[in-house]
Amino acid sequence: MKERVQKIIAQSGLCSRRTAESWIEQGKVTINGRKATIGAHADPARDHICVDGKPLHGKEQKRYLMLYKPRGFVTTMKDEHGRKNVSQLVKKCSCRVYPVGRLDVDSEGLLIMTNDGELTQKLTHPSHEITKTYTVTVRGNLENIPKLTEPMDIDGYIIKPADVYILNQKENQARLEIRIHEGRNRQIRKMCEKCGFTVHRLKRLSVGNLKLDTSLPVGKWRELTQSEISYLRSL
Repeated sequence: MKERVQKIIAQSGLCSRRTAESWIEQGKVTINGRKATIGAHADPARDHICVDGKPLHGKEQKRYLMLYKPRGFVTTMKDEHGRKNVSQLVKKCSCRVYPVGRLDVDSEGLLIMTNDGELTQKLTHPSHEITKTYTVTVRGNLENIPKLTEPMDIDGYIIKPADVYILNQKENQARLEIRIHEGRNRQIRKMCEKCGFTVHRLKRLSVGNLKLDTSLPVGKWRELTQSEISYLRSL
């Protein structure tokens, strides 16, 4: 059965559909020896699809992992500066999985990793506005905490208001729960900086209703349950 070639590539687990579209635009994808175009269709059972001259393998088993990302690891599969990266933490997974979204090097907590490119695109696309919950330890003038709930300009974009709850506080330090509805690059750190706070610890607790497994040690991972996978697909 014929499908859009970018969908076929994503289903193979090689990359997300968005990345596949970029490769097609760059002329890296061929169908039966001819360069593919955006919107082109192919039958993976009959047509010969290549990426960078290498044949595309058929659909591989989809894997879905929950990783408790530690601080000090970058959310990439390979780092040009030689820093520790999350791929080193999932080496024992039997196939190559990729992070869904990012947690910066100084942050920790829930990170979903999968080879399901289509699901990755859905979960990371800004239009879906999936709520993400964090605990954040900040220092600064605590009278500025209400400002964190206001719309603000982050890198030329007006972010949607965040939900902020004070978990505990003393003198000039507070531990907050912050819920954001977008996933802009380093959004919470930039929000705190604009409000005069220094972030000392940032931990992601949940993506939607999928919560970090409290029994999972830092740096370890487990397979998502079928109900957790179904939930993510429903988003």
